[in-house]
Amino acid sequence: MHTALELAQQAQMIGEVPVGAVVVKDGIIIGHGYNRSIAATDPTAHAEVMALRDAGRNMGNYRLINCTLYVTLEPCVMCIGALFHARITRLVYAAADPKTGVCGSVIDLPAEMRLNHHMQVTSGVLANEASLMLRQFFAVRRKTIGQDRNES
Repeated sequence: MHTALELAQQAQMIGEVPVGAVVVKDGIIIGHGYNRSIAATDPTAHAEVMALRDAGRNMGNYRLINCTLYVTLEPCVMCIGALFHARITRLVYAAADPKTGVCGSVIDLPAEMRLNHHMQVTSGVLANEASLMLRQFFAVRRKTIGQDRNES
């Protein structure tokens, strides 16, 4: 999770929401990613998807069986769908997302037994650090937006 937090800082440095993710297999990081939706003008360029793409390239396979994804924010519906399709075995996330999180915050898709894939989910790992980074990012963003409005 420490590496995912470092990746989140990279996202923040380019003006993206600070979310980072890594895919790990047998204790080795095989994929890295951080939010790049704004920079890439790509709504699918979330940290999880970027890490899955990197891991798939590195493994030569879109199936990432027996892999764990570590991410600094609870995944959204798009990202959990990508994790299902990749057959990720375990998900570990830091901060809960009460607005779009689908691993228990808004709904709990990994627990949905009607779906064909299931994974072990662990939440709250380094949650304080990830939450603080997100809170600070959005506080600065709100302040900047407010200043832009006042200058208009």
